[in-house]
Amino acid sequence: MPKSDENSIIYADTTKCVGCRQCELACAQAHSDCSLIEARAKGYELISRIRVIQVDSINVPMQCRQCEDAPCAHACPTGAIFQKDGIVRINEKQCVGCKICVMACPFGAIEVSREGYPAPEGVTNQGTAKKCNLCEHRNHPGKEPVCGCVEACPTHALKVIKLTEYRKRLMLSRAREIAHNHSMYEG
Repeated sequence: MPKSDENSIIYADTTKCVGCRQCELACAQAHSDCSLIEARAKGYELISRIRVIQVDSINVPMQCRQCEDAPCAHACPTGAIFQKDGIVRINEKQCVGCKICVMACPFGAIEVSREGYPAPEGVTNQGTAKKCNLCEHRNHPGKEPVCGCVEACPTHALKVIKLTEYRKRLMLSRAREIAHNHSMYEG
């Protein structure tokens, strides 16, 4: 899969997440044609592309990591999953709902929904794959992504950052941990 623009990801600061799930509601709303109340009244299924998972006492918002070399795209037998402009995308009209991408995703960030497009002729469609697309339908080329989940987070635990920035933060965090561990043994 050729690399185009640098990937952006949604960075989750687990020290700030309180597990309120406002991000889940905002994401479901951002990908719906109606309000949450209207959807509930009509019995529509609203699908959030972010999930807050509690591990021990830590809340961890999980969503697609927009992998540079996305396993889901490599596994997709129809080519419905591809990378363009730094986002791993799904062409829902090409998706046959086989769930191979669900099995290939190391983060469990893809699910298959019964809603979607009819399958190409001669193919049984068991649904359509859904994942975080950084709210691409709300964004403009050349601008930073504006994601519903990020806007809705009351503690600002979520933010959109470039993958290189994430790597720098991770390296700094690990360097601090190493420095702390070494300072404990000096003296």
